[in-house]
Amino acid sequence: MRKKLLINLAMVLVIPGFLFTVSCAKKTIRADTSLTQQAEDEAAAEKAKQAIEEQRLQEETERKATARNMFLNEDIFFEFDSAVLLAEAQAILKKKAEWLINNPDVTATVEGHCDERGTNEYNLALGDRRAASAKTFLMDLGISGSRLTYISYGEERPVDPGHNEEAWAKNRRGHLTIN
Repeated sequence: MRKKLLINLAMVLVIPGFLFTVSCAKKTIRADTSLTQQAEDEAAAEKAKQAIEEQRLQEETERKATARNMFLNEDIFFEFDSAVLLAEAQAILKKKAEWLINNPDVTATVEGHCDERGTNEYNLALGDRRAASAKTFLMDLGISGSRLTYISYGEERPVDPGHNEEAWAKNRRGHLTIN
């Protein structure tokens, strides 16, 4: 009887255990999909960071190119028979000095130009005074004289080949170049 009791007791405990383990539903593994989604999100965030950095670098390059072009293409102008810097010329030279300060490895040449009126000798001397005036102004703004040279071209390199006041006004200029 005891044997029968032990067998019945075992059956009562073992059979429900088997039924419990067999009847449990399989667990779905969602960790893999969440890890994949997380990896995709991180990759997208990294791509966004790279795109922002590339855009920032492109804008920085464009800004530097614009500043360099301003330095090279914006001339200063003088009155007839004068080497005195006008207020507008001083403002332009201040911007150029700022650019030179931000680019300490750059050296520049100040070119002095004149219109066609006057003798060659006179115009070379006037162009020299104009270039020297611009160089001195830049040095007063903190640019080292060793970074600046100047030269006069007199009337030899006109911007406008015309023979009227408008053309002559364009040719009475100071121009900076990068060495």
